[in-house]
Amino acid sequence: MSVRGRVDQATRQVKHSFCALTALLLLSGCISLDSLNPFSTSKPQAKVNELPVLESKVAVSTTWQASIGSANEYSLLPAVVDGSVYAASAEGALARWDQGKQVWRIATGQLISGGVGSDGKMVVVSTVKGEVLAFDATSGKSLWKALASSEVLAPPAIADGLVVVRSGDSRIIGLDAADGKRRWMYQRNVPALALRSYASVLNTGKMSFAGFAGGKLVALSNSNGSPAWEATVATPKGTTELERITDVTSTPLVVGSAVCAVAYQGRIACFDASSGTQLWAREMSSTVGLAADGQHIYVSDTKGRVHALSVDSGASVWTNDKLITRSPGKPVVVNDMIVVADGQGWVHVLHHDTGALVGRAKTDGSAVRADPILSATGFVLQTVNGGLYGMAVK
Repeated sequence: MSVRGRVDQATRQVKHSFCALTALLLLSGCISLDSLNPFSTSKPQAKVNELPVLESKVAVSTTWQASIGSANEYSLLPAVVDGSVYAASAEGALARWDQGKQVWRIATGQLISGGVGSDGKMVVVSTVKGEVLAFDATSGKSLWKALASSEVLAPPAIADGLVVVRSGDSRIIGLDAADGKRRWMYQRNVPALALRSYASVLNTGKMSFAGFAGGKLVALSNSNGSPAWEATVATPKGTTELERITDVTSTPLVVGSAVCAVAYQGRIACFDASSGTQLWAREMSSTVGLAADGQHIYVSDTKGRVHALSVDSGASVWTNDKLITRSPGKPVVVNDMIVVADGQGWVHVLHHDTGALVGRAKTDGSAVRADPILSATGFVLQTVNGGLYGMAVK
């Protein structure tokens, strides 16, 4: 799961099959991109390390559990709004739970490839055919259907009457939440070889922030989709196309007045959210995204190390290397603790001040490919096999 992301459609037809295979393997979190390079001297990991010893113990409990159905090769992120949880399966099931009790479940009749987006009023999912499907959050009744330009792998981002959808061909589309009509579309060129990305767009209401292949971060105006600014998170390096892959494959994060992003084989960087001026940057490689509290930014790198960095400068606060080979995913801050889930279905709890491992819990044994989502009582996560868990840390 740390490598929750990744080789996308290469635009050169001769490399298409290689990219598709790499995407599937990387998304399962079982192999690194470098190990798929036939000219690499490195070897893939033969086995996953044993669970590390806990330095102290906090309780991690499952408050409720349900099943929605398999995610197959996709990363289907659930949505949590005002105590309600919405989740989907690849085969087309979509359901709502309140405090662990199922409120409704429908069959969309479509193969769902992008996770769930919701603002509490509507629930939106997307399909392998590029369809965007909107449903009433209260009843599950169909509201409208729109069409993107290609397969949609990321959850739609909904705010202030605008549904922002990211398609697999790097187009960002703004849809009217009332009827699904297109308001605008933003498009940019994609490098010949890029990572397959399940990253959503960060929709703040007035602006939408999105990371792209080539290490770019773009701020778009939600009124018309025009770019307010573009910044460089990381610059491609190396002599081969594989070495030069430097893509932002996770959703950007707003931290105070800054917006931060991290690139594979690149850097983590923070920028002024209004102007795009770089505040700080440091070397980092990650595909799974960021979390933050008032003091620290937390990130899992592609080697399986979990880092805490200073919000103000990016300076290292602590690094935990006990989860190497276990593919830890995006961290989430829960009750002053840091929670990460791994490629074997384990949930790990780290102390936010020291990074020490202080708790763990097991799910159904399948990878947790989608990010844990913060909830009022703890967090919610969805496994590849379709297990849905409400969990708490005390």
